Amino acid sequence: MFQYGFLIESLVSVLLLMTILYCVRLNNQIRLLKADEQSLRATIAELITATEIAERAIGGLKATMRESEQTLGERVKRADTLSADLGRQLESGELLLSRLVRITEAGRPDAMPQQPAPPRAQALAAAAQALAERQQARLKSAGEASGLAA
Repeated sequence: MFQYGFLIESLVSVLLLMTILYCVRLNNQIRLLKADEQSLRATIAELITATEIAERAIGGLKATMRESEQTLGERVKRADTLSADLGRQLESGELLLSRLVRITEAGRPDAMPQQPAPPRAQALAAAAQALAERQQARLKSAGEASGLAA
């Protein structure tokens, strides 16, 4: 019987020793988890800060885009005005040129009638009009893009 008691006490001692070792191991793992928790909290704080900075930057970019769109619109309007003025000036210049040609032809009766020069002024006016239309199309597409971005 004495041997059974000693055997039971030895078994309890071994189990107690295993429990102590397991508790030490668990304590180490808990300590590591707490250290990881602090690291994770620091990472989350940095992420929040970076997100706030990015949001401010996006706001600044939107404001810059609005200003650029307004400036571009003003420039396109000015270009349209200048294009229309240039077209009128070209037309009046062509009319003046045709009058001068008629006057000089009338002054030279022995000269052979020449064919009028190709209407270069009309070609220039058409090119200016096409440029103005392209600028308007760009402004419209920029306006639609900004409407989608907002």
